[in-house]
Amino acid sequence: SLAGFGSLMQDVLWCFSQVKGTIDIGVTEADIISTVEFNHTGELLATGDKGGRVVIFQREQESKNQPHRRGEYNVYSTFQSHEPEFDYLKSLEIEEKINKIRWLPQQNAAYFLLSTNDKTVKLWKVSERDKRPEGYNLKDEDGRLRDPSMITMLRVPVLRPMDLMVEATPRRVFANAHTYHINSISVNSDYETYMSADDLRINLWNFEITNQSFNIVDIKPANMEELTEVITAAEFHPHHCNTFVYSSSKGTIRLCDMRTSALCDRHAKFFEEPEDPSNRSFFSEIISSISDVKFSHSGRYIMTRDYLTVKVWDLNMENRPIETYQVHDYLRSKLCSLYENDCIFDKFECVWNGSDSVIMTGSYNNFFRMFDRNTKRDVTLEASRENSKPRAILKPRKVCVGGKRRKDEISVDSLDFSKKILHTAWHPSENIIAVAATNNLYIFQDKVN
Repeated sequence: SLAGFGSLMQDVLWCFSQVKGTIDIGVTEADIISTVEFNHTGELLATGDKGGRVVIFQREQESKNQPHRRGEYNVYSTFQSHEPEFDYLKSLEIEEKINKIRWLPQQNAAYFLLSTNDKTVKLWKVSERDKRPEGYNLKDEDGRLRDPSMITMLRVPVLRPMDLMVEATPRRVFANAHTYHINSISVNSDYETYMSADDLRINLWNFEITNQSFNIVDIKPANMEELTEVITAAEFHPHHCNTFVYSSSKGTIRLCDMRTSALCDRHAKFFEEPEDPSNRSFFSEIISSISDVKFSHSGRYIMTRDYLTVKVWDLNMENRPIETYQVHDYLRSKLCSLYENDCIFDKFECVWNGSDSVIMTGSYNNFFRMFDRNTKRDVTLEASRENSKPRAILKPRKVCVGGKRRKDEISVDSLDFSKKILHTAWHPSENIIAVAATNNLYIFQDKVN
């Protein structure tokens, strides 16, 4: 079954409305989706889960008989990327959970992607095969070696047609470089290098070299008792291969230039918004921690997500964000109970649309939020099987904070905090989005498509 969402602002281009797909990927803990990523063309969509599996969906080609099927995604390939491991030196289990997936631009008929768990990054090649070689001289048809003394003539091997098979093969394994858990990987715009970031360090890798990496950021203090912050996310600039950004648990963002020094321990720019003393509380430091940072496609802006807000920063203005969007401000009065059930530590992601005009991020109760930067309008939509039928229009949802509740509103006290949208992705050029809700993947498409 496939699913979609909401026509609510008829004058806004991003009024999504058709449920293009709900893809149920299972029911166990291992089936919970942990990352979602479109490739550079949007023809493929990859998901990773807590069981270490990668599932790739391919977009249907447009048919003259069924033009509405354009945009539907079907399973293209599934493979086990990571297995559970055990670090005997530290007596620690290493989970197989896929933390991040990043695609490389397609250079030939094959596709390449990076996937990582807490410790190891792998480069995978995904390719198609519809022919098989037959007529070997030294092997029989079952692949067993033949007795050379029985070979009396030479044959020319031929290629025979076969059913299409999609193969995923690991081409590189980048291991043993992180003491702490990897939270981010980012492919550089030179497509020769990528970086991996953990809580205290960021390493730069060359795709051709697996046995060593170059440490470009190290914030580990000599005495761990003096540790005040950790790295939460990192990303390369989309156009300048020397520039990258990383965020911290203190709510700060550092822009670094690799041309200044080998170790980027001194940032080029430092983005931080002064805290309003009147809003300070016991939870201030926790909710100010940045869970995701993303460059805009243009490279001019940075978007960050903390627990309650999404902020957009201009690279030329460090003292405050140019835009701040409240994702679920109605939870501000619920922080105590969210702290007790550990929800306050949830790490929500955020994404840009292809033109950087709309941003999207997740919330609780399977809600996700969209903010139009031009019109300043916003909408709350719900990814749910109960109210999503194929090609149905998603209706905007509203949360009632107090007083009299309208018929179409939901009370804050009725929100289900076990249902959360942590991972989302937006098609690079079209109004198609993918939303991961626990173990379900929802794919929504704009009504005008």
